[in-house]
Amino acid sequence: MMDPDSLRAFFEEIEAPDRSLVVLNRSSPDPVRGLLDSLLEGQPVSIRDAEVPDGDADVVALVEDGEVLAHSTLDELLESVLLINSDLYRTGAIGLGEVDLPDVLRGLDEVPFRVRGYPESNKEKLLLIVISRVIERIANETGGGTLRASFQRLSRLRDERGTYEVYESVARSGVDVHVYGVDDADSAETLPVTVHTGSSYPYRRSWFVVFTPPDGADARNGPNGGNGDHAALVALEDEPNVWDGFWTFRPELVDRIDRYIADRV
Repeated sequence: MMDPDSLRAFFEEIEAPDRSLVVLNRSSPDPVRGLLDSLLEGQPVSIRDAEVPDGDADVVALVEDGEVLAHSTLDELLESVLLINSDLYRTGAIGLGEVDLPDVLRGLDEVPFRVRGYPESNKEKLLLIVISRVIERIANETGGGTLRASFQRLSRLRDERGTYEVYESVARSGVDVHVYGVDDADSAETLPVTVHTGSSYPYRRSWFVVFTPPDGADARNGPNGGNGDHAALVALEDEPNVWDGFWTFRPELVDRIDRYIADRV
């Protein structure tokens, strides 16, 4: 396989599976269903309702080619994503140990997303924010390996209390943390992290959070990962406030993304 010549090249390597969500035996009111619709509006993931005899109410199934790959309750989606706003992460109101990723969202890995930030959308970008925090939680719980994260502006580490606290926790857990961004403030000076600054496209327009566990770590196949899990989010802002992104838990692909960033960014 040829080496990629840009972060954009990794979009050509994702599997882009045709997956959909089915809300089974819905009893929740229309506004709740509307929250789920708004989270995935404009994405290549369709959502429909279905009635299943003798099945539980308000269960969301992830389906591909007629096969159910995962399921989560609508309550799990409400508590972890749908009733959350990004300010709760920025301020630290949601601790790293509280971050959760329901199975049906974890199962949307390698599906290409195109999301808009606020004010164009209140919800679309939130999913990528949650994925970022989940990867950071995996790193924190592993307590080793390497985490690479870009911030566009490094001042975010100073201005967003919740983000600062997350990276302080991850770095002090034993993870080798590298942060990337435009050097607009001495924001990381008190953190035990390696700082990479620049003004090229990857520093100004990329959003990545990439975790590679230490060699020999044992993976755990839970919904939020665990020791040994590889995980990566890659998103690019080719238009103002519009992001193309995907996440993956495929070890080989995560390793290649990590190597590209280490060698080329």
